Amino acid sequence: MTRARWFAIAFASATLIIALCHRASTSGLASQASDNRAALMNPKHELWNQPAPDRFKVKFETSKGSFVIEAHRAWASHGVDRFYHLARAQFFDDSRFYRVRAGFIVQFGIPGVPAIASLWQHQTMPDDPVRQTNTRGRVAYAMTGPDTRTTQLYINLSDNARLDKDGFAPIGEVIEGMEIVDRLYAEYGEGAGGGMRSGKQEPLFKGGNAYLDREFPKLDKLIRATVMAH
Repeated sequence: MTRARWFAIAFASATLIIALCHRASTSGLASQASDNRAALMNPKHELWNQPAPDRFKVKFETSKGSFVIEAHRAWASHGVDRFYHLARAQFFDDSRFYRVRAGFIVQFGIPGVPAIASLWQHQTMPDDPVRQTNTRGRVAYAMTGPDTRTTQLYINLSDNARLDKDGFAPIGEVIEGMEIVDRLYAEYGEGAGGGMRSGKQEPLFKGGNAYLDREFPKLDKLIRATVMAH
């Protein structure tokens, strides 16, 4: 066999192996995406019972820029597990930062699609003990009392340690782009739905993005949340 022939065969073999690996990888990603989508539409899916990594990062792309949240399972395991799978299932994508109070908090976590929002509105999870403090940049779930956390989260814009005694358990913190969080539109304050305790969020669940974009067009958009590679 000539050297040229040998190289030709070797090149063809390598090309075939690369193609097969790519196909397998693409097939695996497609299967994972399908599982995530199925879980998004079924809060009882087995995926929601799987533990998250001990530590991971989620990149949030917004209409003002990007920021990154690092979550720590040791801080609040129930909350972190749900946060991880919500991000992987694209739950947060194309939604709005509907409650922004300057110097206090930024709240998000109601989907822009009413059909998805209604599925998750009352999907509560057990409380986590408060192991960290609600300092600036820390992230925790909103709630109305014991065992009422669902999918709504907030980012502390200042040190709010007073929230600790009420059971608001941080799950992680903003490690990049806090200046972006500070710039999210805050002039509507509580007017665009407010917190869970206000009892004024029903239009957000029923109307989704169409309602918010019509009534509160200056709200910033949460374009995409992506779990970053380790």
